[in-house]
Amino acid sequence: MTEITQEKMEQIAQMWNARGKGLITHMALEIKEISAEAVLVRMPFNPDFCVDSAQTLLHGGILTALLDSVFGLANFVAIEGVSTMATLDLRVDYLRAAHSRSDVVVRANCYRVTRHIAFNSGSIWFDGHEDDEIARGAASFALTRGDTSLFSAMTKATV
Repeated sequence: MTEITQEKMEQIAQMWNARGKGLITHMALEIKEISAEAVLVRMPFNPDFCVDSAQTLLHGGILTALLDSVFGLANFVAIEGVSTMATLDLRVDYLRAAHSRSDVVVRANCYRVTRHIAFNSGSIWFDGHEDDEIARGAASFALTRGDTSLFSAMTKATV
């Protein structure tokens, strides 16, 4: 993996936030750390994402969507010249019930890249409880590379 400048990290964060639509926007995700090794993202507690009357049990689909989105961010950080990507495979292992009113934290990384595929892994926990994971995930993404990437367009626009 290549070294990431602060400017590039800010551009990637800006691009990722600008692309958010629908559910991802409603998640109000906040990038906490971004590096060539991993990204760390926080999702504030939202009772709309709970499935119980006490509003403490997060829906598993929210956790899956969260991982998928943060994997995409990890790919943009790790891979130069990506124009598009599509999830090929996504596996989530739910390790325990997601009962809490705390913010959710996700760490994800792109650990291998071929010409057309990226491989990711990640984990989810409640804020302050990194050693007590809620879920782990793994994914692969089909990549299209070229100058038509949103990131390339943003980079050229800021120069």
